[in-house]
Amino acid sequence: MSSTPWWADQDVWRKTAIWVTSLMLVALIMLTFDTVKQITAGSERVPAYSVINHRIYYRVDTERNLPAPVIGAEAPLFGVVLSEPEAAALVDKGKLTVQAKNCMNCHTLLGNGAYYAPDLTKAWLDQGWGAEAVREQLMLNFLMDPESNARGYGTNRKMPDMGLTEDEARGIIAFLKWMSAIDTNGFPRNFKPIKQEGE
Repeated sequence: MSSTPWWADQDVWRKTAIWVTSLMLVALIMLTFDTVKQITAGSERVPAYSVINHRIYYRVDTERNLPAPVIGAEAPLFGVVLSEPEAAALVDKGKLTVQAKNCMNCHTLLGNGAYYAPDLTKAWLDQGWGAEAVREQLMLNFLMDPESNARGYGTNRKMPDMGLTEDEARGIIAFLKWMSAIDTNGFPRNFKPIKQEGE
């Protein structure tokens, strides 16, 4: 008969470790499925891609005491209303272009990336574009020819010419518009949006 107390028995701790590890694995799987559901386009906080057919603006959510995107009236990107598959294809083209051109080497997207250049999470709503009426064209001009349309805001930092085609630039603009509609719990902090028409 062993005189080892139960709490010092290796077999007890081995079984406990197996049960705890199994329980944590189940919890991880459940959290993973929940996270995927939360971040999928078309969910409550991440709108469907066709949101690029609407006006997007920022308002303070008084319940949460932070700014949140608001989806407004129809305002199609480049004047063309896109179906959900067409909008998804355009946004995907922009996302893939952003990845291919390695934009996160300088910029931040949804909290990931570098801090050398401006955060692009809410770039569609950035007050640097001046007015909503000219924003699309200014963004397109800037992406196609950043040297001639530089926006250094008193710094010596300039975006290099990435050699974008017009289709790629339009895709990036669609991606930025869609991303600005994501409810990011007020990130980035202290963001000042473009003056809304009618204000």
